[in-house]
Amino acid sequence: MSRKITNKTLKDLEFNVVLSKIADYCHSDLGKNAVLDIKPIQDKSKLIAQLHQTNEYLASFENENRIPNHNFDDITKEIHLLGIENSFLEATSFKKVAQLSETVIDLLTFFKKFAEYFPTLFESSEKIEFTTSIHESIHKIINRFGEVSDNASVELKAIRKEINTVRGEISISFTKALNYYASNGYLDDIRESVIDNQRVLAVQAMHRKKVKGSLLGNSKTGSIVYIAPEATLKISRKLQDLIYEESQEVVKILKELSNQIRPYKNTLEQYQQYLTQLDVIAAKTKYALNIKGLLPKISNEKKVLLRDAYHPILLETNSKKNIKTIPQTLELNQQQQIIVISGPNAGGKSITLKTIGLLQVMIQSAILIPVHERSEVYFFDTILTDIGDNQSIENQLSTYSYRLKNMRDFLRKCNNNTLFLIDEFGTGSDPELGGALAEIFLEEFYDKNAFGVITTHYSNLKVLANELDNVTNANMQFDEKTLEPLFKLFIGQAGSSFTFEVAQKNGIPFRLINRAKKKVERGKIRLDKTISKLQKERNKLQRTSESLEKEQHKAKLHTDTLSEKELKLQEKLESFQELYDNNQKMLSIGRKINEIANTYFQSNNKKKLLADFMKWILIEKNKYVKLHKPHKKNKIQKKKEIEIKRKTEKKLDEVKKEVLVEVKKIRHKKNTLKKKIEKAKADYVFKVNDRVRLPDGKSVGTIDNIEKNIATINYGLFTTKVNTKQLELVEAAKN
Repeated sequence: MSRKITNKTLKDLEFNVVLSKIADYCHSDLGKNAVLDIKPIQDKSKLIAQLHQTNEYLASFENENRIPNHNFDDITKEIHLLGIENSFLEATSFKKVAQLSETVIDLLTFFKKFAEYFPTLFESSEKIEFTTSIHESIHKIINRFGEVSDNASVELKAIRKEINTVRGEISISFTKALNYYASNGYLDDIRESVIDNQRVLAVQAMHRKKVKGSLLGNSKTGSIVYIAPEATLKISRKLQDLIYEESQEVVKILKELSNQIRPYKNTLEQYQQYLTQLDVIAAKTKYALNIKGLLPKISNEKKVLLRDAYHPILLETNSKKNIKTIPQTLELNQQQQIIVISGPNAGGKSITLKTIGLLQVMIQSAILIPVHERSEVYFFDTILTDIGDNQSIENQLSTYSYRLKNMRDFLRKCNNNTLFLIDEFGTGSDPELGGALAEIFLEEFYDKNAFGVITTHYSNLKVLANELDNVTNANMQFDEKTLEPLFKLFIGQAGSSFTFEVAQKNGIPFRLINRAKKKVERGKIRLDKTISKLQKERNKLQRTSESLEKEQHKAKLHTDTLSEKELKLQEKLESFQELYDNNQKMLSIGRKINEIANTYFQSNNKKKLLADFMKWILIEKNKYVKLHKPHKKNKIQKKKEIEIKRKTEKKLDEVKKEVLVEVKKIRHKKNTLKKKIEKAKADYVFKVNDRVRLPDGKSVGTIDNIEKNIATINYGLFTTKVNTKQLELVEAAKN
């Protein structure tokens, strides 16, 4: 893929604004500079790899396996010094190098452990040399405070031990002199001070000749002089000698350590480049989170489908102001090769054009874009743009001359793998002549099978778009009553410019508008008026359709609710009737038992009680028998019934045999079909966007990605990775 996406195209689409926003998320200056240098990637395989790296980093925010911290200090100067013979690094520099080395090793270990979750990031980490020698060697010499450790060498340890001893002697000597001169009353009330990191006696000026030592200064008023005691000075000279020896030994150790690390210079360069790359990926990911960016489907077929696409800069700006941003949906394919967008000014044509171009440049620079997950993108070799005010003061070219120069470049570079975006196509010259030339340019782009989107006010281009097979008219919707833009793209119909209507709304007198109308060709006014009328009718039909759909949905819900209520009411009535009958029966039985019991309570006659109870039971039994009286049958009827029963049983046996034969056939067909289905499932090659589920599982997910028979399944709230052999197809992806 040769790079034909020029700096002019990137400038037209404000790609640098996106890069500056991404750079703000970087932790290091190296990362920020790398982001600002991002250009569309030429190598398709490299581009896809980088897109997957960013997508995997984005997934790490959604699962528990968060990528370890990869902040680092710039060691460019240290690497440069290691390349100079006999040079050495300071202790603080070695600390930065060790931290960088440890960070890289932690990351390499992490990606190796979670290679299944981050396959692309793991693949890139495998190219990095894995060695712990760098930071292990440094930690033996440099402590956690960035200083050379006492144990770095035997000589250094001995020198520092002696330094501590001498400092102790100095302290004792100074204290002895302090007490002596204080007892003699030679010292001021403050007694001592510090000059040049050295303790000195604060001697009253009148007694300075009585104190033996070296005069190092005096107070502002001159009433106090500062003297280092003679006894302390002798030991201090010894301390200075030891400090010098220590510094020489430290330099010697740092030189040895530098020589030890010097062979790893290229490795450290690689480490820093790797961490810079990760810083860039992390910044892209955080930007994607902010604009709700994602990785759409990458199509091998020449096709672009942007669903619910947002302009990222506009989206961020509107979000800060709490303004809703209207997304656009647009498709380019072999049947819809070029789209001609028309409509009034300030309706959103240019921002729609820039949205398409900017998202295309972003995705070809491995930056995730704010679109619906079902969107599809294609990689173009060439992206050509002609957007905005193109007047060139430096080259003394008019707008039209500059645009003609651009068209010349377009015609030279345009091919069947080109995406071109032109704003206000054909403007800058006489409308009729410029429009005619614009027609020729459009036909040339069409013949070269290039994909493109243009915006225009020219009627002849709208007519041409209607005549060419694979060119489609589109318009930015406009509220014809309020004359306010709706910022919504509608594919399939040209748009009216609403020139006179907008002028009237902005206070231009009606008499002037009528005079202007008379100066315009009647055909043009009629065409614009017809388009305007069609647009109004379509908007009216669209609103009516939406209203009817809402009413139909409400009516359906109401009907379902009424049916459900009626069914419940019927069930309740039946339950109440049954309950009422049972209650009446129980009341009747209760009254009779109560009557018999009262008779017994009055007479206390058990025989009568039993007689009355048995009499009542017999009456009830007779009632039951009458209600359930069996029908008496004579011999002929009984014989006939037996015959019917025998024939029925015989017929049932025959039917059973016939059914069994049919059942065997059906079972055979089912088994054959089952084997075919199982074979089809076994032979089926899963694709991206297939709807699948796990065996014995209920949840259905969509395949987002397949690598080495490992499929990434998207369940909406989360994703998981499963071998394709374990999947069961629910619905194949639509072509």
